[in-house]
Parts: sequence; C-alpha cells; structure tokens
Amino acid sequence: MQFLFENVWLIPFYSLFGSLLSLPWAMGLIRKSGPRPTAYINILMTGVALIHGTCVLSVSWQRPAQQFVYHWLTVADLDLPLSIEISPVSLGALELLGVISFLVEIFAVGYMEKDWSLGRFFGLLGFFEAALSALVLSDSLFLSYALLEMLTLSTYLLVGFWYAQPLVVTAARDAFLTKRVGDIVLFMGLVALSCYGQGLTFSQLEEWTSSFSLPPIAATLLGLSLIAGPLGKCAQFPLNLWLDEAMEGPNPAGIMRNSVVVSAGAYVLIKLQPVIALSPISSNALIIIGVITALGSSLMAIAQIDIKRTLSHSTSAYLGLVFVSVGLGHIDIAFLILLSHAIAKALLFMSVGSVILTTSDQNITELGGLWSKMPATSAAFIVGSAGLVALTPGGIFWTFARWFNGEWNVSYPLLIFLAIFNALSALNLTRVYCLVFLGQPQGKSRRAPEVSWLMAVPMVSMIILTILSPLIPIRWTLWLSSVNPLEYSDSFLVRWGFPLIVLSGILGISVGLGIKLDKSWSRPTQFYRRFFQDMFAYDFYLDKIYASTIVALVAFIARVTNWLDRYVVDGAVNFVSFFTILSGNTLKYSGSGQTQFYVLTIMIAVCLLIWSILKSQWLLLWSILKSQW
Repeated sequence: MQFLFENVWLIPFYSLFGSLLSLPWAMGLIRKSGPRPTAYINILMTGVALIHGTCVLSVSWQRPAQQFVYHWLTVADLDLPLSIEISPVSLGALELLGVISFLVEIFAVGYMEKDWSLGRFFGLLGFFEAALSALVLSDSLFLSYALLEMLTLSTYLLVGFWYAQPLVVTAARDAFLTKRVGDIVLFMGLVALSCYGQGLTFSQLEEWTSSFSLPPIAATLLGLSLIAGPLGKCAQFPLNLWLDEAMEGPNPAGIMRNSVVVSAGAYVLIKLQPVIALSPISSNALIIIGVITALGSSLMAIAQIDIKRTLSHSTSAYLGLVFVSVGLGHIDIAFLILLSHAIAKALLFMSVGSVILTTSDQNITELGGLWSKMPATSAAFIVGSAGLVALTPGGIFWTFARWFNGEWNVSYPLLIFLAIFNALSALNLTRVYCLVFLGQPQGKSRRAPEVSWLMAVPMVSMIILTILSPLIPIRWTLWLSSVNPLEYSDSFLVRWGFPLIVLSGILGISVGLGIKLDKSWSRPTQFYRRFFQDMFAYDFYLDKIYASTIVALVAFIARVTNWLDRYVVDGAVNFVSFFTILSGNTLKYSGSGQTQFYVLTIMIAVCLLIWSILKSQWLLLWSILKSQW
C-alpha cells in the first residue's frame, strides 16, 4: 500500500498506456481480430487505475494533504516543477472519475459495437482519461495548463470523430477555437501569477494571497484572466455555444464531456478562487456570468427538440451554479454541486444514448411511449432527473439544504435565483420525460426493445451510484473552505429558504405535467409564442450576433491584411523583381566583348556620378550666397 501511495503519479499513465496500445488497431495495422481488443485493453487499464486510486484513497483518508514535487526544468533562476497533491478531495475526485470512466467504456462497447473505427475511439478516450486524471492530481500551474490543452485537443478529436459529416467538422472546429480563446487569456494570467509569486502551486495560493499585496487594478485583471479558461471549459456565457454543437460527437464521449470534463474546468476554478477573491470585481463577474448562464441556458434547454442538446444546455446551467458559488466564496457548495451534477448527468446521458441507439432518432417530438418498452432506460432518466432537481432526496437536494442551513452567507437574491433555476430545470426534465417516455408510441418508438446488457449494466450501476451519492462523506469538502462560513444568518432564509426552493421544483414539475405538449408546440402560429420559442431555440441568436460583430470584424481585418499583403508587400517585392529582370535584360546587350565599349560605359557612369556630386555642391553654394545677399 505504501508503494502504491508513493507511486500515485502512475494512475494517469495507465489510461495513456492503454491509448498507446490501441494504435495498431486505430491505424489499421491489425485487422483480423477486429477492433474489439482495444476496448478490452482500455477497460482493463481503467480498471487497474481505479483499483490503484481506491487503495491510495483508503491509505490517505486520515492523512493530511501531501505534495510530491518533481523538478522538471531548472535553468539559472528558472524552475518549472511538476507537483501533484495527494488529499481526500483530489483522490475522491479521481475515484469518481475512475468509476464513471470505467462504466462509460463498458457502455461504449455496446453503443459503438458496429462502428468501423472503434479502435480509434478507444484510443482517443484513453488519452482523454489520462489528461483528466492528471489534472485532478496536479498541483502545478504550469502542468495544469498543459493538461487543459490536452483536454482541448482530445475534445476536438472526439467531437470530430465522425469527420465525414460536415456538421461534425464544424462542431469540432468551433469547440476547439472557442476553448482556445479562453486558454490564451488563462495563459496570460498564469504567466502574470508566476511573475508575482515564482514557483507557486495551487496549495500555496491561499497562503500567498494572505501575505502578498496586489494593486487593485492588477488584482482585477489577474482575476478576470484566470476566469477566462474555466469560462470556455465550462461552456459559460459568452463562450457557451460550443457544448451544444459538440453533441454531434458519439454519445459515450458526450457522457464524459457533460459529466467530468466540464467539471475539470470548474475544478481548476475552485483551486484559483483565493486569487480571484482578491478583487471584488472578479468575484462579482463570476456571479454575473453564472446567473446569466444558468437562467439563459435553462430557457434554451426548454425550447430544444434535440434530446442531447436539451441536456447539454442543462450542463451549462448547472456549471453556472458553480460559478455563482465560487464568486460568493462558498467553495464546499461548489464542490458538492460538481459532484452531484457529474453523477446524475452521466446517468441521464446513458439513458439518452440508449434511446438514440434503439430508435435511431434524437427528435423528442417524434418519440413517445418508451416507458413500458424500455423500463431500465426510463428508470435511469427518472433517477438522473431526481438527482438534479431539489425535490427528491438526491445530490442537489442535500446540496441546497446544506447551502441554506444557516452556515453560509446567503441572501434573498440568491434564494430567488435558485428557486427560478430549480423550477426551470424541473420543467425541462419533465417536458423531455413526458415527450420521450409517456404518451402514445410514434413511428420510430413503436418497436423499441431495451438495450443489451453491455449498456444496461453500466446504466443500472449508475442508477445505484446516483441513489447512494448523498451518502458520500461531506468531509471530503471541508478542507476546501477558504472563508469563515459563519458570517451571516437570517432566520427567514434559514427556516423557509430551502422549503421555497423545494416548492419551486414542485411548481416546475406541475407545469411540465400540466402543459399539453402536442405538435403545435413544435411550431406555434401565435406571434409571441413563436418569437420567444425562436429566441430560446436559437440560443438568443448568439451565433448571429457573433457572426455580425466579432466574426465580421475578424473577416474585415483579414481582407485588409490580405489586400496589403497582395498589393503592398507583394507589390514592392514584385516591383524590385521586375526592375531587376528589366535591367538585367537591358544590360545583357552591353556584353559585346569589346574593351573600348566597356571603357566608354565606365567613363559615362563616372561622369554622371561627378555631375551629380557637383550639382549638389553648386546648389548648396548658391543657396548660401543667396541667403547672404
């Protein structure tokens, strides 16, 4: 056990090793066996990593957090260490990642059984998991940024997995470029933070912020730049559209992306919270971004008819809650939201994947009556929804109960925001369930058998995990608190805050059950209903706003620089080339071989040179005499 504890850094390399072993099948070097062995190899490697992490967690449970530092590059005064942190929180997150990854890989074997490039998929998935595992353990700013870049690359490759489809190519490109915008700004912030505190690690940030004084402007700019990276990774406004488009990728990759990948960006945000808290402007920016994303994405989700896009907008909304809690300094609550959301959303996407595979359809208006045909899938959707709505005793239920237990600095605007959010989330999930699982079967759902055991077993396992998630010890999060939670307590909020949130969930479910969801909702004739439906369904026209502003500006600058390059830069170079060719062609006729002709040419050139010199001297002398006269 001590050996496993001291070599915990090996855990990410298990998945990476499985990814490398998949290359012969992914490259088509091995064909006779089919691509199935890559799935078995990666499942085995993930299982080994999960066992290793479980053993280390059992050993380190009662130990304080420890850091292992590896000096990767030391040149003169430059020291770039690669450090990892062993703590109950990091190992608990690693355990959750391992369990979800293991179940998703088994689920993927059944879901992508007939895909011709199964080997390439599992190779990319292994690379994906390696970067995630290393990011959870990382305590180094430099290493974490490098791992975030690996996640960006793997997201691009997995979203564009079915690269023969034009929409897939566009979605992969948009996901990559959108994340790059946030990553570049984050890199600037990390460089600035390293300049202020050389050799800092995440575990040292709280102590550094309490002893180091920054000017207000510098603290604000630093905090805003550190927000940019998680802003893109967590699909928050205004960089929230990529996650919706990323649903063009395979469903197993979507399970990972909507449960643990977006949580990885929020995990980094939680670690950076002590620096962000230095500036009230940065903290308020987090709250504003979270509120806009949570409410806006919830409204977008209600208007979607694609079942995966409905849940992807829900992911952005719940990550908005994390931004709000981090902005308020409620770090324990942020971690609990991440934990509860990751488990429940993984289960929901497994249920959605089963529906898509069985019916070959993603349009919720074309489905119905699946609850009796697919009982396990229907139960998975119900349990996953219960874990996300503060109504039944799921993960979010106990998280909100903890938020309003009198220990945290809560306010009436926060209560109103959470009540509206919970009602919209309940309405959205109820609407999807009624359209997909209730009612009369339609054309594509009349013959819809339950999925095979390769998909059913992971799904049922996630149902059990979602039900048991409230039993996960809360003390995993206690050490994260960087503020004194006993700052504010209002008797009304403590007594009635959480019950009002529960009532909002009941209201959302009642509205979802009471509204008649018929074909007229797919395209209403009333102007006001069509206006709001189009506004929500088309993501508040953000893509068109970007196309007419940022994209148009970049395109205009590109056209201007292209014109300058073609006619100014290239024009000057081409003029020199033309003059050289013309003079060369002219002078070639002077090569007659006669000496007297060469002497004459030299004398003419010397005379012209002397004349130009004398002319300038005479002009200078004449100007002097004229001025004196």
